[in-house]
Amino acid sequence: MDAASRQDADTATPEFTLRSVLVGLAIGCLLCFTNLYFGLQTGWISMMSLQSALIGYLIGKTFTHPSFTPQENVVIQTTAVATGTLPLAAGFVGIIPALSLLSQETDGVDALKLSWLQGVEWSLAVAFFGVFLAVPLRKQVIIKEKLAFPSGTATAQLISVLHQTPLPQPDGLTRRRGYEALQSDDVAHEETRVVVEEDVPQDVEGEVVKKEGWADLLYSFGASAALTVAAYFFPVLFAIPLFGTHLAREWLWSFSPSLSYVGQGVIMGFPIALSMNVGMLVGWGILSPLAKLSGWSPGPVGDMATGARGWILWVALAVMVSDSLVSLVPVAWELVRDYTGHGKREGHEDDEEEPPERLVPLKWVAWGIGASILLGTLLVWVVFGSDGIKSWATVIGFVLGCLLSVLGVRALGETDLNPVSGLGKVSQLLFAVIQPRNVVANIVAGGVAEAGAMQAGDLMQDLKTGHLLRASPRAQFYGQLVGSAVSIVVTTVAYSLYTRVYEIPGKEFPAPTSFVWLNLARLLRDGSLPPHTGQFMLAFGLVAATLAGAKAHARATGASWARWIPSGVAFAIGFLNTPSFSISRLIGGVVELLYRRHLAKTHTPPGREIRLIIIASGFVLGEGVASIVGLVFRTCGVGAASCWGCGTGICAGCG
Repeated sequence: MDAASRQDADTATPEFTLRSVLVGLAIGCLLCFTNLYFGLQTGWISMMSLQSALIGYLIGKTFTHPSFTPQENVVIQTTAVATGTLPLAAGFVGIIPALSLLSQETDGVDALKLSWLQGVEWSLAVAFFGVFLAVPLRKQVIIKEKLAFPSGTATAQLISVLHQTPLPQPDGLTRRRGYEALQSDDVAHEETRVVVEEDVPQDVEGEVVKKEGWADLLYSFGASAALTVAAYFFPVLFAIPLFGTHLAREWLWSFSPSLSYVGQGVIMGFPIALSMNVGMLVGWGILSPLAKLSGWSPGPVGDMATGARGWILWVALAVMVSDSLVSLVPVAWELVRDYTGHGKREGHEDDEEEPPERLVPLKWVAWGIGASILLGTLLVWVVFGSDGIKSWATVIGFVLGCLLSVLGVRALGETDLNPVSGLGKVSQLLFAVIQPRNVVANIVAGGVAEAGAMQAGDLMQDLKTGHLLRASPRAQFYGQLVGSAVSIVVTTVAYSLYTRVYEIPGKEFPAPTSFVWLNLARLLRDGSLPPHTGQFMLAFGLVAATLAGAKAHARATGASWARWIPSGVAFAIGFLNTPSFSISRLIGGVVELLYRRHLAKTHTPPGREIRLIIIASGFVLGEGVASIVGLVFRTCGVGAASCWGCGTGICAGCG
């Protein structure tokens, strides 16, 4: 079949089908609970687009006839991503917990704990804005500029392999054997890039996944789920005092053999896991004892207000902001050059290959953005009132989200980095001037801007996947709308269940990013810092900015050593979370490194690379699903079977 005939066949095949949407929603709901669980626990979530495509393919091969087409699989993973990432986009892992920490004494306002209905209203206010923003940006960054969007390209490559469909080679795409971990350098996203050599028969890898994929996924899922349920009844399993009882009790140095953490380490890759552990050693091995023993943080080490954990959080904030802002500079500069004509690319006036009936009409986009802003502003006013944030300030937040989304999408397309943490902090800095001394307005406006930038960037990865596989942009748009709509209810219900059973933020679910949002808002309101944090913030911020500049330069020149420059945000995550979080991920990163090197040395037949990703995905999903079982147990009053080993206050489950 020639290229023209193949394209005609692709456009004639139904893509937005009931079965593809239902499977996408099922996978997305699973991801939604999983991402909320890990987001509240560690501040980490994943798009899971590659994993969604894998699971969709396996379901199609096993339960449907005929099997899903490649374009249906694109709709599946697009719908799943839109459903699964709303816990971050709507701020349920950071902004909403931060508002619950407010106090009249410190912030001039009482704590805001949203009801279920208020959670739905807030989610509805921000759920669709980024979906409409992504549509006009698609033509610029994917069609005209042909940006790489590595994770979206990786997913397209995987789908093409699984369905044994040759992938076109536009946009300077290079295909080679093996897989390479790429990190989005944000507290929220880790993705794995899969690349396949052009001369490797695609049916070989497809057969490997067909024959062994379900077994790999189910065994790893079952092992992770079983260990998680066992740890619910015997909490010490996830808080082993590997370094001694004293260090575990007084300094929070314990070890959690969580298979999901190991799986996340595999997915994020060794360089990022290493950056995270370097941060962990500096934060918890040097700065935490220094702050405690010097009397700068006299409270218990784990206390976010008076302890060393709260003290080192300020240093982490400086690292995250410096790294994110410096990383945005080359993207902003390139954007200015493009729009002033100095960097304009030639020969891409209009390369759109899709017929109008497969595109999203710009009239829909204009009405959608306008309606999103009006409805969002109204709902934010309903939830927070004019004392919380002025309506005109909310409108500015949405407009700022439009501008920041351009930077976020360009950064993601060129580097696979969506620096939404930095973009959110930019909006917080601006709102310190627009609505000064108002902590609620500062956090909410930052959340509005971040939601648009994050959604537009993440969904652009999916649109890149669809572009390479000739999937209908309109079908993907429908999938994004449906996924976001369903996730409004799923995310809010899940968060309400967790808050009924657990204290959030609390010992089991510390929601570390909520303190990042809140501390910056308080700093901008009061201008006061804990003792001696200013000097350390300045020093670490300068180092982070220097390394971020070096990384940006190395990437721009194509230097292979760029990925070994420490990630500033990953380094900061090592500060935000206790050592057990980072150590387990380092194990996964080492496994990924050794596995890849072993395959390279032994010339293992193609198709085996993808198995490690499937196993890692099963580990992550297993604990996420098993957490729902724990939630049910806790709701029914079923507690730990034994607190053996927890008498020293090490374990959250018995604490």
